[in-house]
Amino acid sequence: MAAIEAAGDQFAILPIRIPPVPSFPIAAIHELRVRRNAPRIPTANDTRSLFLKNVPADSTEAHFRAVFASLVGAGRFESITFDDEAKAALAVDPAQAAKVAGFARKRKRADEEEDTGSQGTLPSLPESWPRRLHTSSSTAVALFADDKSVQLVLKAIAKLPKTKKYPEWGQGLATSVPALGSSWITSHLQLSRVEKPVVQKVIHDFFTAFNQKEKEAVELAKRLRNEPDDDGFVTVTRGGRAAPASRNEAEEARQKMLDRQAKKKSELKDFYRFQLRERRKAEQAAMLRRFEEDKRKVMQMREKRGKFKPET
Repeated sequence: MAAIEAAGDQFAILPIRIPPVPSFPIAAIHELRVRRNAPRIPTANDTRSLFLKNVPADSTEAHFRAVFASLVGAGRFESITFDDEAKAALAVDPAQAAKVAGFARKRKRADEEEDTGSQGTLPSLPESWPRRLHTSSSTAVALFADDKSVQLVLKAIAKLPKTKKYPEWGQGLATSVPALGSSWITSHLQLSRVEKPVVQKVIHDFFTAFNQKEKEAVELAKRLRNEPDDDGFVTVTRGGRAAPASRNEAEEARQKMLDRQAKKKSELKDFYRFQLRERRKAEQAAMLRRFEEDKRKVMQMREKRGKFKPET
């Protein structure tokens, strides 16, 4: 089987035997492409992970755990991450986004850390699919216990063309993985009909978090309404709910603006080349003047030393 040899794109071919099913009662061989994981942005786990290509659509972590266990034994495989998995959604808060859009660039690091710590994931409805399918020819990253485990997996894959002992897909997973087909669709229809108390609780929790974030946004706007930005401009907040700034706050804001201007002026002192050249000339002239003064002082001391006569 020539297709089982290593491909020209440095991928090793891992053949998997697909058993017959009622919808397709013929055994087949699925070719999974495997290589060491080398992302554009390196991570700490690259040395103990493998990049998988042409992943079957019905793949689960249990499937790959069984495949790698048949190759190198149990305890080597740790986890797998599919490229089309739903990422954890961020808490959607349109009220806060609208109110604090103009203040985002002004926030201190401490405020950002405090706000990040207080944010929690918004409540959501239960999952309606008992088992997710992946897109055709999707990819994944398999994580192993150590680099030695990765080497053992690659060596085992290289021996498969000679032994012909291909791992069987889904072997021993009849009870641990939800079945597909009509039972899978039936379970989806049942999970899609969420009970009314559950929906009411999710909506209530959502608006509770929404109102809390809106309150935090108003308080943040009050704190930052008179703080100038990097250019010295103050963003004016609309609406009459925010009270005018006190005299102390205005004075503090004015002092911050003056400090920023002084810092910017010092940074631009030697910005241009001619400024740097003029400063060096002035320093050189000052050094020459100090040298001439020191030379004159030495000559005066020598003249006084020649006129000195000790008492007899």
